[in-house]
Amino acid sequence: MTRLDHLSQRGREFLGSTHAIMAGAMTWVSERTLVSAISNAGGFGVIACGAMPPAILDAEIAATKALTDRPFGVNLITLHPAMDELIDICGRHGVSHVVLAGGLPSGTAIDRIKGTGAKLMCFAPTAALAKKLVRSGVDAIVIEGSEAGGHIGPVSTSVLAQEILPAVTDVPVFVAGGIGRGSAIAAYLEMGASGVQLGTRFAAAEESVAHANFKRAFVRASARDAVASVQLDPRLPVIPVRALKNAGSEAFAAKQREVANAVDAGAVTLAEGQLQIEHYWAGALRRAVVDGDVETGSLMAGQSVGMVGAVQPVAAIIAELVAEAEAALAGRA
Repeated sequence: MTRLDHLSQRGREFLGSTHAIMAGAMTWVSERTLVSAISNAGGFGVIACGAMPPAILDAEIAATKALTDRPFGVNLITLHPAMDELIDICGRHGVSHVVLAGGLPSGTAIDRIKGTGAKLMCFAPTAALAKKLVRSGVDAIVIEGSEAGGHIGPVSTSVLAQEILPAVTDVPVFVAGGIGRGSAIAAYLEMGASGVQLGTRFAAAEESVAHANFKRAFVRASARDAVASVQLDPRLPVIPVRALKNAGSEAFAAKQREVANAVDAGAVTLAEGQLQIEHYWAGALRRAVVDGDVETGSLMAGQSVGMVGAVQPVAAIIAELVAEAEAALAGRA
């Protein structure tokens, strides 16, 4: 057993994968093709359910199972209105792992997921919340720093790792946000992580269904191009989104001003305004990923985008990460 295998053993056994490398669940990107490719290459793919209606998720899971016999997970958003039905669909398909994101899950959702026999993973922004989730029955924790792409929290990955890894040891903890090299994987494993999660590098993989324009933008970008959105009005508590800076970034600032003015004028309620902003992101992301509109669409990417040097097959990305991690650990032996 290599040192890498030894350090990642807990994560590998928990996921049922060859490598303790999870894929982040990316809306419009993490579907059957990419998910199965990651699992077949020894990683752990995760379907992004997002706002999918139950019938679509049902078909996506079935299609993924037809492409791989390796374990994969499904990411569910805690506020989805059909959450119970989505959980039941995962249970009928025998999905081995469910990942909950988008807020603290209810005890009912936790019990329902556990009742299907699936292992439950949740995101935790602090050590206290991680411990609370573990007490509630969650089987593993994911900590994601602000370097990540998409919706982000305020704290960096390295700080979260230092805060949470020593405090939460009774379940596996996976580290995410800004990871683009195997040397970083090695470092987090040495700090006590059971594994890692990557999104940005897989979004630009050969098997990713994202538009060629989207992938080219990733290859050309540097870390400094992946910037977090700014909240213009404190009444509209917008979760920051990290994406490549383009005309769409400016349009989002204009959208916030438009919604704030509509709220001031009484044309829409505050809740309606917040919903409009979330719908803006959903539509802008689809334009970039599906339609290839890299000017006005949302190019959600983590700061590790600067390490995307080419469009590579998933298997090559994973092999490269593993080789880099092993080399880093051998150099410290």
